This record gives sequence, structure tokens and C-alpha cells, in this order.
Amino acid sequence: MKKIPVSVIIPVYNRTSLLIESVSSVVNQSFKDFELIIADDCSEEDIKTAVSAVPGIDKINLKWISLEKHSGMAGKMRNLGVDASFSEYIAFLDSDDVWEKDKLKKQYSFMQELKNKNIRISHTREKWLRGEKTVSQKSQKHKREGDIFEDAQWKCIIGPSTVMMEKSLFYEAGGFREDLEVAEDYELWLKSTDHEKVGYIDEMLTVKRAGEWDQLSEKYGQIEIFRINALHSLLKQGYFKGEKKISASEVFSRKCRIYAEGCRKRGKADEACHYEILSDRYQNY
Repeated sequence: MKKIPVSVIIPVYNRTSLLIESVSSVVNQSFKDFELIIADDCSEEDIKTAVSAVPGIDKINLKWISLEKHSGMAGKMRNLGVDASFSEYIAFLDSDDVWEKDKLKKQYSFMQELKNKNIRISHTREKWLRGEKTVSQKSQKHKREGDIFEDAQWKCIIGPSTVMMEKSLFYEAGGFREDLEVAEDYELWLKSTDHEKVGYIDEMLTVKRAGEWDQLSEKYGQIEIFRINALHSLLKQGYFKGEKKISASEVFSRKCRIYAEGCRKRGKADEACHYEILSDRYQNY
């Protein structure tokens, strides 16, 4: 059987009205040669009935994955979606984000061009919306293409909903960690950019939305500690080698020092001491 060029994977838990908009943005893509996999993390809402009413949904290749018990792990749901896919490329879309109509067409064409450069992953520029207001990205100054590993260590600079990647790379990098509620995407992009260059389309083909609904970034206030722990885990595993190991150790040390300073300001002396010790340990690793 011939493989489908692209598998689109949407992990979801409730958020029916948002999901309908996300699914509609996929159904209305100008590029049609894809399958859509919705990975439902045991939603309490009847999202299946709602999606079945989306105009044009009957004309696409649609697969459902449904857990019988809620996991709360978006990484787990994305992994299940990839395992169920039958394609060369995978593209992720969060259930509260949407795509512009030419996103798949332009990015799939771009991926064909990147094959000659042995590049297996790309992302697009995002438009950030909070409610109806566009959020400025002027402060976002980091490298977006080529070897982006150094910048990728500091924060998650690749939005999951912007990505298209070869499935082979996804599996080589080990997929998303299923025990991380937050920063599972940051961790995967570290594992990928450690040895892979990245392609970039400097066009807002992905719309990232924030609003009144529950989001993990709002739930925890700040998520830096999740990134610190994810990076520490990779260092302990010996995932990075050579110059990348030195770089990751230096960044981890600086992250721990900055976090420890914040802990001391908040009166958390024991936690501060712990991260100061880690910072010293990795400073000249």
C-alpha cells in the first residue's frame, strides 16, 4: 500500500468548540493528500459527534484514537497518533491552534526541497493571538533555522503546531516523553536539534491561540523548572556528545543558577541550595 504523504495529529481533551475550528482549518487545507488522526485523551465532552458535523470531514481520511482513562499527557497522545500514522511526514496541531489554508501545501513542498540538504524537520512562523488581540513577537530574537541547538536549550523555540518532520527522525529522537506534563516538546526538539539542522518558513502559517480556556502555562505560572529538569535528565543519560555536551552543561549550570536566585528571593532556601549545587557541578562539566 502506498504511504500517505502527511499525517496530521491533533491531541485533544474536551475544548469542543476550539477543536472544531482546528479540525476545520485542516479540512480546508489547499493540500489534500493527508490523513487526520485525532487522539482523544478520554474527553468528557462528545467531541466525536461535534467533529462529524464539520463541513467536508467526510471527504478526508480520518482516524480516531480514544483512551478509556484520562492521562493528561499531550506527549503520550501525540506518540499514539504517530504510531497509528501511515505516512512519511507528520505534522502536529494543538487543539486550540489553527492553520492558514496553505500551511500543508507550502511546508510539504518545502520539505521536498530540504531533502537535498538532508534536513528532515521544519517549522513556520506563528501568529500569536490572545483573544482577538495579536501579541507582539519583537522580543523573540533567536536562531530559527540551520543549527539552532544553542538557542533551543534556553526555551522552546519550535511551536508544536508549526512542525512538519520525517517520521524516521521522530522515532530516532525517541518521540515525546510520556511522563512530562510540561516541556515535553522542548525536550524532543533538544533531542532532534542535537544532530539535525532545521528548516524554517518565515511566514505566519500557524495561528497560536490563548484565551479563557485552561492551559498548562497558566496552570503552573512559570514552566522553567520543567525545562531545567528535562535538560538535566538528558545530561544524566549522556545524550549529548562532544561540543553539544559542553554547551548543554554550561546552559544547564546557568539555568540552575538563575532559578536558584529566584528561589532565594521567594524564601525557598533549601530549593535554592539544591540548584546552586547542581549549577556548580555542571559549571565545568
